[in-house]
Amino acid sequence: MATMDKVPMLAEGFEKLTSDLKRLREERPQIVEAIEEARAHGDLSENAEYHAAKERQGQVEASISDLEDKISRAQIIDPTTLSGDKIVFGATVTLIDEDDKPVRYQLVGEAEADAKKGRISYNSPLGRALISRQVDEEIEVTVPSGDKYYLVEKIEFI
Repeated sequence: MATMDKVPMLAEGFEKLTSDLKRLREERPQIVEAIEEARAHGDLSENAEYHAAKERQGQVEASISDLEDKISRAQIIDPTTLSGDKIVFGATVTLIDEDDKPVRYQLVGEAEADAKKGRISYNSPLGRALISRQVDEEIEVTVPSGDKYYLVEKIEFI
């Protein structure tokens, strides 16, 4: 049974989901056209174009359904309206790693996560470890590459 939990995200993530949905909906007629064209070639049992088009149609419909679900449950959060001394969704956090190097992450929704841009999912191992922590707290996180240790240096809502 599907849950109706809200999906937290920033406005930027919501815009990306809606543009992805629009693009996929625009692709639908092209897929139908490709199926019709492939069907016209005759025997469907050995028609690679037909099978590829049908497979793509299934992928697009599944993606559309997933995006519509996320958009309908979206809870858009503006980090600039938040405050406090604990790490929450949307916060930008500066951590000191084991090598005394500062690393900076913003906690975002799963659809927006991009570690290279310093955006990690609130649901990732590090994201879960950071939630509700405060400045000067030490954090231990088990990740695929082993245990990592961090010290929370700064919490910002930008």
